[in-house]
Amino acid sequence: MERFVDAAPGVRLWAEERGAPDAPVLLLVMGAQASGLGWPDELVELLAVRHRVIRYDHRDTGRSTATFDEQPYPLAALAEDAVAVLDAFGVERAHVVGMSMGGMLTQLLVADHPERLLSATVIGTNALSSTPYVAPDGRRVPPEELPGVSPELMELWSRPVEDRGPEAELERRVEHWRVLGGELIPFDAAYARELERRIIAHTGHHHAGTAHARADYSGMERTEQLAATDVPTMITSAPAEPVAPAPHAEHLAQVIRGARLVEIPGMGHALPREVHAPLAAAILEHTGRS
Repeated sequence: MERFVDAAPGVRLWAEERGAPDAPVLLLVMGAQASGLGWPDELVELLAVRHRVIRYDHRDTGRSTATFDEQPYPLAALAEDAVAVLDAFGVERAHVVGMSMGGMLTQLLVADHPERLLSATVIGTNALSSTPYVAPDGRRVPPEELPGVSPELMELWSRPVEDRGPEAELERRVEHWRVLGGELIPFDAAYARELERRIIAHTGHHHAGTAHARADYSGMERTEQLAATDVPTMITSAPAEPVAPAPHAEHLAQVIRGARLVEIPGMGHALPREVHAPLAAAILEHTGRS
């Protein structure tokens, strides 16, 4: 079932729910400039076997209101949007799964709204903590010295995004998914192309967004809150991750109190068919524990 959520003055968000209405709610929070349809239907259906699954479009993505150019907002506002989605669906507490930027937003929810979370799952992102990473040899590494985005991805991101029409934009996105996926799982260009065709049709245009890259990221550190949380948290470790490569997942597991680390074989920074079953199994095992 689809609906629109009034998240803030002048901001309406598209949202959709699947699964039994009386099942525990699982909220999916996508990454920067990514529509809620970035969570593939096949993965959503696996999770909906045991959950009432809600996915939604962030501001300036998909069918949600595009406001940034007229009313710039800090990135942290997107975490409050997630709370507004829960409120609109009448949900007191939910399991929350966040990927990439959505993993940052999930950390903000853990820190700022723990009473609204049954559990948290964080995928493919950096810790919102200044606590150093403790390496296996005992060295303490400041977060800013941990490995950054892969050179191939940085080169891709450095290219200017020019509007050369819908087909050229589609192929740019497919190439982006190839690099994001890493090198351990064979890339299925046809699958990525079909996913993006659906997202473009859902959005109503092919233009690339940049709002979340331009938003203010300041004030998001939550070192003390993450270290003291009681929210059961799982961190996924992806061996082919190019955005937040090892040991970022290990660092997250260290700085979020009680967090568990679970590896998803072959995974990069994408959701190809090959990771749907193991990722869903890990999430369902975690939410079952909680």
